[in-house]
Amino acid sequence: MLESIEFLNKELFWLLLLLPIAIIWYVLKHSQQTAELKISSIQGFKGGSGFWSKFKYFLFALRLIALGLLITALARPRTVDVSTKTKTTRGIDIVMAIDVSASMLAKDLRPNRLDALKEVASDFINGRPNDRIGLVEYAGEAYTKTPITSDKSIVQRSLRDIKYNTIIEGGTAIGMGLATSVNRLKDSRAKSKVIILLTDGVNNSGFIDPKIASELAVEFGIKVYTIGLGTNGMALSPNGINANGTFRYGRMQVEIDEQLLKEIAEETGGKYFRATNNKKLAEIYKEINKLEKTEVEEKKYYNYEEKYRPLVLLAGLLLLIELILRNTLFRSFV
Repeated sequence: MLESIEFLNKELFWLLLLLPIAIIWYVLKHSQQTAELKISSIQGFKGGSGFWSKFKYFLFALRLIALGLLITALARPRTVDVSTKTKTTRGIDIVMAIDVSASMLAKDLRPNRLDALKEVASDFINGRPNDRIGLVEYAGEAYTKTPITSDKSIVQRSLRDIKYNTIIEGGTAIGMGLATSVNRLKDSRAKSKVIILLTDGVNNSGFIDPKIASELAVEFGIKVYTIGLGTNGMALSPNGINANGTFRYGRMQVEIDEQLLKEIAEETGGKYFRATNNKKLAEIYKEINKLEKTEVEEKKYYNYEEKYRPLVLLAGLLLLIELILRNTLFRSFV
């Protein structure tokens, strides 16, 4: 309760310095008014009045307290109740197109490219509470893993389920992945539509040319951020299958069609990034998160309740008590 009280005229608390000044003045005045009288006996003065004389400073104390209360009231104490209403004024629809070809199991990122991406993408999704997000998987062909939705739990569950499999035709069909993503966004009514296209190879499959897919993105007002994933030089990558069905690894040259990814990003108004390690990949998603900000309108409502009235009433009551006592019980001592 006390934390919610504020004072509108805090500077008036300087007036509290009048209280010690008043005390000094009272002491000096009282000492000057004290007189001596020599008498042979005080027997006649003994009685009940001595009890009341011990409280002769009580009236002055009441007046000081009343003055302090009035000064506090002048400072305008009040409570503040703040309520906030948040409204998303500009939502963004985002499709993350993820390459799931066998090369995504390369170990130049820890533990491999695909798992590193899933971890970073999960953080990115958590950081977009006001946007709708969808997932597209592609290798030699492409399909929608999750349509755009505002339910982040569904998106996160689908992201966790993404893994390399032999159901999707092998290869890297960048044009197919991009076209499928465009198809998910073309009917969106969001004011901003974004595709984050990630690949670790070159376009070598699919029947849709990546340039045609990027033209479709431009036609539907979709911005594409492209990410080339993989170290520079050689990487420990799958190069065959053992007799037990597990992948055999060997060092292979990393080949990414950066020129194509740059052209797609430039034509659609996006940006190209190169992620050579886990840290760089995380930084890229953080930068995209900053570049694509959702506008949120926040309104605050303040409800003030004045609290000076009880202080004034209490001060008035104390002064009334002082006045009554001064003219009754303490009349002979003041």
